Amino acid sequence: MAKMMVSPMQCQMGLPSKLVQGKPLLTSKMWNSLLLNAQKPKTKRGISTFKVLAARSENGIVPRLEDLLNLDTKPFTDKVIAEYIWIGGTGIDIRSKSRTISRPVEHPSELPKWNYDGSSTGQAPGEDSEVILYPQAIFKDPFRGGNNILVICDSYTPSGEPIPTNKRHRAAQIFSDQKVIDEVPWFGIEQEYTLLQTDVKWPLGWPVGGYPGPQGPYYCAVGADKSFGRDISDAHYKACLYAGINISGTNGEVMPGQWEYQVGPSVGIEAGDHIWCSRYILERITEQAGVVLTLDPKPIEGDWNGAGCHTNYSTKSMREEGGYEVIKKAILNLSLRHKDHISAYGEGNERRLTGKHETASINTFSWGVANRGCSIRVGRDTEKQGKGYLEDRRPASNMDPYVVTSLLAETTLLWQPTLEAEARAAKELQLQV
Repeated sequence: MAKMMVSPMQCQMGLPSKLVQGKPLLTSKMWNSLLLNAQKPKTKRGISTFKVLAARSENGIVPRLEDLLNLDTKPFTDKVIAEYIWIGGTGIDIRSKSRTISRPVEHPSELPKWNYDGSSTGQAPGEDSEVILYPQAIFKDPFRGGNNILVICDSYTPSGEPIPTNKRHRAAQIFSDQKVIDEVPWFGIEQEYTLLQTDVKWPLGWPVGGYPGPQGPYYCAVGADKSFGRDISDAHYKACLYAGINISGTNGEVMPGQWEYQVGPSVGIEAGDHIWCSRYILERITEQAGVVLTLDPKPIEGDWNGAGCHTNYSTKSMREEGGYEVIKKAILNLSLRHKDHISAYGEGNERRLTGKHETASINTFSWGVANRGCSIRVGRDTEKQGKGYLEDRRPASNMDPYVVTSLLAETTLLWQPTLEAEARAAKELQLQV
């Protein structure tokens, strides 16, 4: 058990040497005497110095508080705690605050709107700082348990206009288009992340100021010298299942200290809600573990894999007979909007998409069957069966899932290139459509 230093205190020890058993240790008169004595100047000899130590468990919780944190309030009150979660001004930082709701709820429409100080999150000026939260999705709270909930929200001005960092609003418009609804777009998102040591911001398991052995032994590995942070990954996996997030798997990644989990298949806007909630839960777990989470797409320069957020995508037409031709047509459209997608696929992605370490060059669009060095990968099973899905390998680990999923749907289902552009792209990509 670790011990945490609380504030040192200097106290005058003036207690009587003999105590009567069964009597109070200090009477009010004695307390007053101590306080008066404390105000008088003391010689060094007359002062006894001691330090107050609070014993803490390995997870950083004072044991006496742990019982309170685990209290089940359900038998005593219908009230629940709702943790309102939103995305801050950087577009990647997650914020949250709590409020009491009078009864359990089942749908976001039952929850009240709320507000926050946008000037403190980089989303509003100080003279007009109120930003309004609209509840959009509900998940069970794995930290508080019971009927308590996590609430994914998006942000609006008091007049009801979405603020610039509200990417969910535009995504919801695309996913509500009837053409998109009819195609039932599925998404499977592979979220990679890196765990860092708190004080030095160096990957977990790496020697401080040094490097581990080269990549190779760490991917999906087992062992204290190869796998770093498994407890965090497992805790996150179970917490997501508890919350109702459609998490489908997890694994250790190629770079030591790096992990991945997968969410999906999810339909439409649900994919973004589930990824954002899963990121919030991961942030909370690493907070408790005393480990720093980073979604930087290239946390360590050099001969190390970056961190992506590969997005698997299919439509109803792609999943049916003849779907492979639909997939190839989608690839043509994606090639023609390559720059638009790259600009929306995450900050710092140019450090990751170099053409090395299982990536394609950021400047060149490519596709291939079973080729992880391409922009778009098609699986062997999809080619063999003539239907299935495609994998967009370009998104960075810090991408906004609302932006990426809605852009994929827009480009492949709503956007129409000219016949000339399509023919030119088909020739360049050697695609027979």
